[in-house]
Amino acid sequence: MAVLASIHPIALLRPKIPTPKPTFRPNAQLLRPHKMRVPFKLKDQQNRIFHELPSGLQMEVIVQKGSAKSAESMAANVERPPLLFVHGSYHAAWSWAEHWLPFFSASGFDCYAISLLGQGESDAPSASVAGTLQTHASDIADFIHTSFSIPPVLLGHSFGGLIVQYYIANSKYDDFSERLFPRLTGAVLVCSVPPSGNSGLVKRYLFTKPIAAFKVTLSLAAKAFQTSLPLCKETFFSATMEDRLVSRYQELMKESSRMPLFDLRKLNASLPVPSLPKSCMEVLVLGASDDFIVDAEGLNETGRFYSVTPICIQGVAHDMMLDCSWQKGADAILTWLNCLGS
Repeated sequence: MAVLASIHPIALLRPKIPTPKPTFRPNAQLLRPHKMRVPFKLKDQQNRIFHELPSGLQMEVIVQKGSAKSAESMAANVERPPLLFVHGSYHAAWSWAEHWLPFFSASGFDCYAISLLGQGESDAPSASVAGTLQTHASDIADFIHTSFSIPPVLLGHSFGGLIVQYYIANSKYDDFSERLFPRLTGAVLVCSVPPSGNSGLVKRYLFTKPIAAFKVTLSLAAKAFQTSLPLCKETFFSATMEDRLVSRYQELMKESSRMPLFDLRKLNASLPVPSLPKSCMEVLVLGASDDFIVDAEGLNETGRFYSVTPICIQGVAHDMMLDCSWQKGADAILTWLNCLGS
């Protein structure tokens, strides 16, 4: 992977001082944080911060702290874990900030949504793709390590769910592993790509839904969702979603994905995700009945992998957190969170 040198400036008035050797930061692109041409306007009580990674690159984080009223109404001995949201391809932190951050913060949870490198307003690495399962999971781990005193709940959508699965697989809860991948309170997989990746999904679509397979390939691989409003709607949202909202999110998705999240060939070669280590971590597997990307078998595969019964939310599409019935999925997660550890 290419690297860029970070050379300390030398005062012009001191020519006799020897020039120090350049230092190197892997993947570093020493630029100001990217600003999207179509920005997402933060809501009340939301803040945008930038977390500096060991590489020197900055990762966008949208933060919304838990409601003080909710905190007062809870029992004194109840300490809510922070929630950390991880988006999938063509999305960024804003996709959670639209509805789910206000919803969960109103219930007393401190909420954090990150933009993975090369997405949203995060810096871009110097490589041709944003990263790998390992690098994305390591970036999340670095943020958790420096930001939380309580193990968070990690929530991932679509390919972000696959990153969360990789994180879980490396959380072995020994001293060495915890330094690399800090402990979690739990994890939620939302319309997640299954542990074997998307190759099984593609093959099933080719044999059972060839027209849908063509549309998915056209929409995602060829990025036609960026120019076709009907295709964008069919790929990510319910049929009842208002076109004005689809158009708005379509523009934000265009701006969010300046580079591919993964090299899919290399990604598929690294799968399936390693088997889950023995732990007491609780995992919620959540799917959508109208998901155009992850089918029922993909949802069930993920449930079997974690030995849990997946929950399929009716009348919701792939972008569960943005869809017109977004609260259905949020309510299911809140119910699960309220029972966590009980």
